Amino acid sequence: MSSRNRLLRKLSEANPDLLQPHLEPIRLNKNDVCIEPGAPITHVYFLEGGLGSTVISDEGHGIGEFGMQGYEGLIGVPVLLGEDQAPVKTFMAVGGPALRMKVEPLRVAMEQSTSLHCLLLLYAQVFLIQVSQTAYANAHYKLEKQLARWVLMAADRLGSGIELTHEALSFMLGVRRPGVTEALHVLEEKRLIKCTRGNIEVLDRAGLKTVADQSYGLLGAECKRLIGPRR
Repeated sequence: MSSRNRLLRKLSEANPDLLQPHLEPIRLNKNDVCIEPGAPITHVYFLEGGLGSTVISDEGHGIGEFGMQGYEGLIGVPVLLGEDQAPVKTFMAVGGPALRMKVEPLRVAMEQSTSLHCLLLLYAQVFLIQVSQTAYANAHYKLEKQLARWVLMAADRLGSGIELTHEALSFMLGVRRPGVTEALHVLEEKRLIKCTRGNIEVLDRAGLKTVADQSYGLLGAECKRLIGPRR
C-alpha cells in the first residue's frame, strides 16, 4: 500500500490488503469536523497531510486543544478502544488529504488481525502520551514554552510553513490572543520563527527545542519506538 500515513505503511509490511478495499481517498478542508461531541462516530481518518485538532469545551473557561493528529496516525482513537462516540470535538485545523474508512469494517479487520489490533492500540498509547504531556506542559510551563512545543509538533506534521492565524493559535492553546501575539514576537526576536500573515515559518528548530525544554521530545521518541521511524 502506497501511503504517507505511518500506520498504513507499518501495516502494509505484514498485511497490505487488509484495509485497502475499505479506504476512501478524500480531501479534508480547514474546519471540517470529523468527530462531533456526543454524536456517533461513523468513520476513522488516516491522515496523509494536514493537521487534526481534538478540543474540549468548558462553558466557564472556553475551549482548548489537548491532542493533534497528522500523518503519523488517525482521527478516531475512541473507536480503537471499543467506543462509538466521544465527548470531545475533532476538526481539521489545517486541511489535507486523508483515507477515510467506515467504523464497522475497521472493527471486523481488527478482529481478524491481531497485528492490526496491536498496532492501532499502540497508536492509542502514543495519543495518550501526547494528551498527558500536553496536560503537564499546560500546568508547569509558561506560554512561550507551550507555544514553542506546539509549533514544533505542528512542524513535525506539516513542515516549516504552518498556516494558522494568531486567533486560531489562541484557540488551540486556550489563552487570550494578545498573549499568543506577545509570545510569537518573543520567538521572532530570538530568530527562531518568522511570522507573516497567517503563516509561521520555523527558522531555528534546535533553538525552539531549547525553549520548549522537556515539554517536547518524548512523544516523538515513543512514536518512533512503538510505530516506527518517519520516512
